[in-house]
Amino acid sequence: MLELTPIFVLSIIFGFIYGIVQLSIQHKERKLLLEKGADPSLFQAPKTQKAASLRYGLLLIGIALGIFLGSTLSESSNMPEEAAYFSMVFLFGGIALVVSFFLEKKL
Repeated sequence: MLELTPIFVLSIIFGFIYGIVQLSIQHKERKLLLEKGADPSLFQAPKTQKAASLRYGLLLIGIALGIFLGSTLSESSNMPEEAAYFSMVFLFGGIALVVSFFLEKKL
């Protein structure tokens, strides 16, 4: 792990510098477009989906249930621990996404 620390630090520094440069370029572009007479409504962020938080929340609940039931399954049966955890996490994560699909359809 100690060998990877400089790589992580350098990548974080690079990410910050890249983000700052991108914001600066975007600001200059918008400024020039407004000076040329562009419509300011072009720069408004698109409306976010309200159902995204529901989807992610249900997915995380499904993963948590999968971890809990995977632990229970591995202790109560002779199933290998890895298989119990992965199968339950994927099963309940998938169920949560299907439930969120039908709930979004209703909304």
